[in-house]
Amino acid sequence: MTVLRIGHIELYSSDRASLVNYFSTAFGFAEVAYARAESAESTLLECGDVLLMVTEGAIATEFLDRHGDGVADIAFVCDDVAAVRDLALGAGARPMGPDGVSGFGSVRHTLLPASAPDWPAGLSWTPVEAVDQGGHVRKLDHIAVCLAAGDLVDCAEFYLKGFGFERYSSEYIEVGNQAMDSIVVRNPAASVTFTLLEPVADRDAGQLDAFLARNGGAGVQHLAFLVDEIVPAVRDYRSRGVKFLSTPGAYYDALAERLRDMTLEIADLRETHVLADRDEWGYLLQLFSRSPHPRNTLFYELIQRRGARGFGSANIRALYEAVERDRIVAE
Repeated sequence: MTVLRIGHIELYSSDRASLVNYFSTAFGFAEVAYARAESAESTLLECGDVLLMVTEGAIATEFLDRHGDGVADIAFVCDDVAAVRDLALGAGARPMGPDGVSGFGSVRHTLLPASAPDWPAGLSWTPVEAVDQGGHVRKLDHIAVCLAAGDLVDCAEFYLKGFGFERYSSEYIEVGNQAMDSIVVRNPAASVTFTLLEPVADRDAGQLDAFLARNGGAGVQHLAFLVDEIVPAVRDYRSRGVKFLSTPGAYYDALAERLRDMTLEIADLRETHVLADRDEWGYLLQLFSRSPHPRNTLFYELIQRRGARGFGSANIRALYEAVERDRIVAE
């Protein structure tokens, strides 16, 4: 009994048409289907192996009032739905309908059998003639989750005991008087990865605290999309209107010393603001968008892996500092 992969991710939005347009026009997702029910309207978008479901309507009202636009459901495809459900309930999950359980915050997990249809069940989908938007996204690399201070260890244990995940790594980051802690958990096949984050309670408030305040509690902080070549992807997406976080020039001065065999690429990385790091298996390149959502909560990451299996220890700090700069400017 195990989680095999993510089936789809459902986002609740107060303006479905606008968010669908953002994913299709800016990120190159193709609209593939539309469904309308008594309490909801949903659009299904696809790029590579990533399936996003954008929903608005009465079904989303309570979530939107509390959290604003964001991820409401991360659907798990399971080898044995009943067994995984029992395991999750035994670990403390709440039942959410006949085929779902609670996760973190207000996020639920719909549990799907391996034989489930490609599109989410329970809705009458009308296919849309998909137009290739030229998207660069191949798959979902990981999901970053922001938790309240003190909840990190319990949440990690919940996914280990409730869904058969494994603990992959952990990281403690200090930036000035602020600090954050993280644990990465993933399923045995490494096809579902959660990076769990929490602010450290006895340090100054920072970006994670600000996210928790804007989001009304725990939730998905960002979705990380894997691409083959990040530099041309960033250039393309930026021309389509995606706004990315900036990186100070000093970062690239230090990068030239830290990663000497990437010297010839530094100019392109500097121009696109892409971050780079290395672990024992290879290199990692990544960049983070600004949030396109009204409450400035959920944002998106582009990531390219050249053998690297981790999440860029140096870049976790760089991301924290970049988001912190952006937060201070916004305030």
